[in-house]
Amino acid sequence: MHNITNANLNDVPEIVALVNSAYRGETSTRGWTSESHLLEGIRIDENEMSGYFTRPEITLLKCTNEIDEIVGFVYLEQVKNNKLYLGMLTVNPLLQAAGIGRQLLAAADDHARKLGCQAIKISVITSRLELISWYKRRGYIATGETMPLVTHNSVAKVPVELMIMEKLVVQS
Repeated sequence: MHNITNANLNDVPEIVALVNSAYRGETSTRGWTSESHLLEGIRIDENEMSGYFTRPEITLLKCTNEIDEIVGFVYLEQVKNNKLYLGMLTVNPLLQAAGIGRQLLAAADDHARKLGCQAIKISVITSRLELISWYKRRGYIATGETMPLVTHNSVAKVPVELMIMEKLVVQS
């Protein structure tokens, strides 16, 4: 069983390494969430990640294994219109398909409920059909809205567009 808790500044180097290994580079190709065929560079750096801890509307959750290694991560931000934005859902590429992503999504649902949010919003690269299907199976639906991908640490190899998906939060 994995443990999900709030991340802290001491976790930044490990989280940044995990996120970059899951989204970019050679290691990412071992999992199914790699974007390395679409983007070059890193996903995030330590300065950007550290900055999130100064913003009260942002919550960063980590998922740790039995020896306290971070094996999963998710970025949550309370945004306008009573919604929670979910980003950077990350699972160690060697542990994908083991339920860690679903566990992080459940923790995001709980966080949204605590904040009284009515929906969770995500953005997914439009060409990532397998990822879009994964989110659809978890209750997310396309809103019809798209936007260009804006990157700070990456260069697109091909044109990249994001689709917005949302899931209603069931209040308990």
